[in-house]
Amino acid sequence: MKIYDFPFAPNPHKLRIYLAEKGLKIPLERVDVRKGDNQRPEFLAKNPMGALPVLELDDGFCLTESLAIIEYLEELHPDPPMIGSEPLERARVRELERIAEMSILNRITQIFMNTSPIFAHRRQVAQAAEQARAAPPAALRLIDGRIGAHRLVAGDKPSIADCTLFAAFEHAERADVHIDDSYQNLMRWYANFGRRPSARA
Repeated sequence: MKIYDFPFAPNPHKLRIYLAEKGLKIPLERVDVRKGDNQRPEFLAKNPMGALPVLELDDGFCLTESLAIIEYLEELHPDPPMIGSEPLERARVRELERIAEMSILNRITQIFMNTSPIFAHRRQVAQAAEQARAAPPAALRLIDGRIGAHRLVAGDKPSIADCTLFAAFEHAERADVHIDDSYQNLMRWYANFGRRPSARA
């Protein structure tokens, strides 16, 4: 199997962090989104959405969507568990991962795509970016509270929630999107997770 990857996008980054935390070695093949390689017919045959990452299995079947890929790999390689080890823990990890993606990462992406010169060839809507900037900080507040005195997002063991949230924060830095630094637990977590080897994946 191999993974089609782009180093500057958050969802491929999330997957690379996961692979590093699990100690999984899967070959990566770069698809340069900036050059439009993800819109070439040969790539669209693998993922008609043109999105990354894509996991291509040995028989040629392609899995898309980072979370689906992670869930598949987690089934194949359950240790160490990155989605919890009992029902409530798994539910809490999935809850926090979804909040991190849907309410934090997607908001950052909305700002980036509607303001960055990289996407100037597309229709950019300034109002959409402003609405995303003005979104209430409920997700940040919730995750800050869940972290509390713990080392990581879902407790003291790394999980897919850490992978998604760290990729989101790194994306915010690249996109010049400010994250409210008054959330002390989040800032402590971000600094600490950034020192893990997986953060450089």
